[in-house]
Amino acid sequence: MDFKVQPTAQVDETATIGAGTTVWDLAQIREDARLGSGCIVGRGAYVGPGVRIGDNVKLQNYALVYEPAVLGDGVFVGPAAVLTNDYFPRSVDREGRLKRGGDWEAVAVEVAEGASLGARSVCVAPVRVGRWALVAAGAVVTRDVPDHALVAGVPARRIGWVGRAGVRLVEREGEPGAWECPETGARYDEKDGGLVERA
Repeated sequence: MDFKVQPTAQVDETATIGAGTTVWDLAQIREDARLGSGCIVGRGAYVGPGVRIGDNVKLQNYALVYEPAVLGDGVFVGPAAVLTNDYFPRSVDREGRLKRGGDWEAVAVEVAEGASLGARSVCVAPVRVGRWALVAAGAVVTRDVPDHALVAGVPARRIGWVGRAGVRLVEREGEPGAWECPETGARYDEKDGGLVERA
């Protein structure tokens, strides 16, 4: 076994855990979930049935990732963040009978490569968080987030752009729509409501 699971964690025997991944106390990983290599699943985190998680992903303490979520490589999910799966949740059907798994259709949250979800943020499925985007702590994401977008608030709105380093980009003087990372010097161009990294 080339991964670590703490004794109080629950990992279903049908789940796949990649090399170098660590699953901490009281975490639960359900049936047919698939985690890549080098991941960290924090204390009390939950990974639902069939969830797909890439390499080097961090799920902080008490993060809840409900099926059928898909997380790309290098994704960060902050403490107590929630990825939902039912846009119209109900405990019972119209006749008052308790709903079971087959009584509704789960919808996914997709979090693309390198994106980060801040502490206690909520992604209301179905929604996609783009590559290298940053969702602020406490934000509620109700619509797709473009690549490199910095979003905050309830509901979340774009308030800026971020680069791969997670630092807020600054607009280059005299170049409308051109942005630069103050940490790495990487440059980006704003086009059609999105951001594209220069080659």
